[in-house]
Amino acid sequence: VEQNAAMLLALMWFYAGEGQGAKDMIILPYKDRLALFSRYLQQLVMESLGKEKDREGKIVHQGIAVYGNKGSTDQHAYVQQLRDGVVNFFVTFIEVQKDRTAAPVKVEDDFTSGDYLHGFLRGTRKALFDKQRESITIGMPDVSAFSIGALIALYERAVGFYGSLVNINAYNQPGVEAGKKAATELLRLQTKVREKLNRNPQTADQIARALGVDPESVYHLLVHLHANDPTVQSAVEKEVAADKFFLA
Repeated sequence: VEQNAAMLLALMWFYAGEGQGAKDMIILPYKDRLALFSRYLQQLVMESLGKEKDREGKIVHQGIAVYGNKGSTDQHAYVQQLRDGVVNFFVTFIEVQKDRTAAPVKVEDDFTSGDYLHGFLRGTRKALFDKQRESITIGMPDVSAFSIGALIALYERAVGFYGSLVNINAYNQPGVEAGKKAATELLRLQTKVREKLNRNPQTADQIARALGVDPESVYHLLVHLHANDPTVQSAVEKEVAADKFFLA
């Protein structure tokens, strides 16, 4: 285990969140070229680990919430709360050792932009440590294709290991499928609602009763159609429920 970086990372998540995702994962890469990495991890971690049931079908409600941007931006954003606010998170700092392949950008006579980023990372890490805030630091030599690929592989394997630790299937996505099915049903309903419209003004409730469906869904579909289809008109009343829709 000591030589398996992905397993160690998964164990850190398990420890920080007490095996139940009790704390959010905040990603702070101190490199502009990694600005999208936290969004990738949101998809990877939350889709893979956010599960209602374990492998035996027991209700467990597992998952780890992930957010972040880049250290140079978040340095002046929510780090204030991380240090002095509610302790419901653990931070992952991503440190890139090589500043840039081109000539360094001088900010002051003796310091480059890379020097400042390194100082911000180490300074923020210490500021959080002084307040007993938990953090993980991952170092990488540069932002080459090889190094970024290794970083992605590290997290993909850590997610798989964590799924095993908490006994969930990290490779299915029933919640995502449920959303897609609901969207498909709504599109079918939109077609039916559109077919019910004519030159006689009708409320959403009247159309919903005729179709035997939820009036709130019908109302929002009618508003959407009115905003995007010039043939669908509306008569706005004082009460939203009394709004009427018709074809021009």
